[in-house]
Amino acid sequence: MTKRTFSLFPAAILAVALTVISGCGDSGPEQARAQAAQQAPAPEVAVVNVAPKSVTLTTVLAGRTSAHMKAQVRPQVNGIIQKRLFTEGADVRSGQPLYTIDPSTYKAAFDNAKASLTQAEANAVPLALKAERYTELVKTGVVSEQDNDDAQAAYRQAQAAIEVAQAALQAARIDLEHTTVRAPISGRIGASRVTQGALVTANQADALAIIQQIDPIYVDVTQSSRDMLRLRRALAEGRLTRSGADTAAVGLLYEDDSPYALKGSLQFTDITVNEDTGVFTLRALFPNPDHDLLPGMYVKAVLEEGVAQQAILVPQKAVSRTPRGNPYVMVALPDGTVEQRVIATDRALGDNWLVSSGLKAGDKVIVEGLQKIRAGIKVATVNAPAAKQ
Repeated sequence: MTKRTFSLFPAAILAVALTVISGCGDSGPEQARAQAAQQAPAPEVAVVNVAPKSVTLTTVLAGRTSAHMKAQVRPQVNGIIQKRLFTEGADVRSGQPLYTIDPSTYKAAFDNAKASLTQAEANAVPLALKAERYTELVKTGVVSEQDNDDAQAAYRQAQAAIEVAQAALQAARIDLEHTTVRAPISGRIGASRVTQGALVTANQADALAIIQQIDPIYVDVTQSSRDMLRLRRALAEGRLTRSGADTAAVGLLYEDDSPYALKGSLQFTDITVNEDTGVFTLRALFPNPDHDLLPGMYVKAVLEEGVAQQAILVPQKAVSRTPRGNPYVMVALPDGTVEQRVIATDRALGDNWLVSSGLKAGDKVIVEGLQKIRAGIKVATVNAPAAKQ
C-alpha cells in the first residue's frame, strides 16, 4: 500500500462507525419506550361488579291538580240580592244559606196559591156530598142516571181543581225557598261575584260564587301512548311484574321537586288517545286534609310501573358516549385487559343507569381512573367504595 492509501483507511473506518452509531441512535427511543411500557406497573382503576337485583321502576309524569267536586252557585229565581251570608274563602257545608233574594213577590204568590187551594177544597165539599147522595138515590130511582152522572162529573172536576191548586202551591213554595240560595255541595267557597243590591236572574250565565271540594283532590297527568305500549310489552314479556294490586300507589312531587307527604291512588286511565298530542290522561286521587294542594297547581306524579327482577344498574359516571352518541362503558376482563363495551340504557334511576343490554352478571365496570386508560391495555382493579344510600 502507498502512503496515501494508509491515510484514507482510518477515515473510512470512522465513517462506518459513525453510520452504525447514528442508526442505533434513531431506534433507541422507541425501544426504550417499549421497554418502559413493559416495565411500568399497570394503572390502578376502581371497578364495580355487575350484580342483577330487583328494582321497582317508576315514571314521573307532569300534571295539574283539580277539585274533587266543583259547583257553580247560580240563582233559580229573579230578584235583588238582599244579603251575602258567607265569608269568602271559608269552608261551607251542603245546604248552608249563601245569599238571600228579595222574597216579597214570591211570598205573595205563595199566599195566593195557598188561598186558591183552600177555595178549591171548599168548593169540593158540597159536590162530594151531592155525589155521595146521588149514588144512593139513583139506586131507588129517585134521581135519574143523567143527574147522577152530572153530580159525579162535577165532583171529579172539583178534585182536579184541588190537584191543580196543590201543584200551584208547591211551585210557589219552591220559588219562595229558592229566594234563599244554598250551597249545593260542601267545600271551600271562593270570592263572591255579586254584592248586595245586585239584580240576578234565574239560571243566569254568570255564577254568584264557586265552591270546590279539595279534600280529597284529583291529579290529572298525561302519558304518551308510546310509553304505554312499552310498559305493556315489558309486562307481557316478563321483564316487569306487578308489585301489588290493580290500584297502584302514586307519589307526588311539588313544582320544586319536594315530595308531598301523603300517597294517592290511581283511579282510572282514559280510553282515548289525543289525536293531536298522542297522549292519554290518567287520574289519581290524593288526600288533602291540610289543603296544601290547591286546584290548578303544577305537580309531578310518580307512578309505579312494576318490578324488574333482574335489573342491571351502573353508575352514570361510568358511562361515556361515542361520537355517534351511543353509550359505552370500559370493562376490565378477567385477565386485566380493558375492553370498550357498547351498552343500551333504558332510563336513569338516581345516580345510575338501568342497562337493558351489553352487560351481564360478573362484569367489572370501571368507574374511576378512566382518564388514564384505553382499550387493550392491562389494568389493576380495586373495588370502588359502596355508594351511599
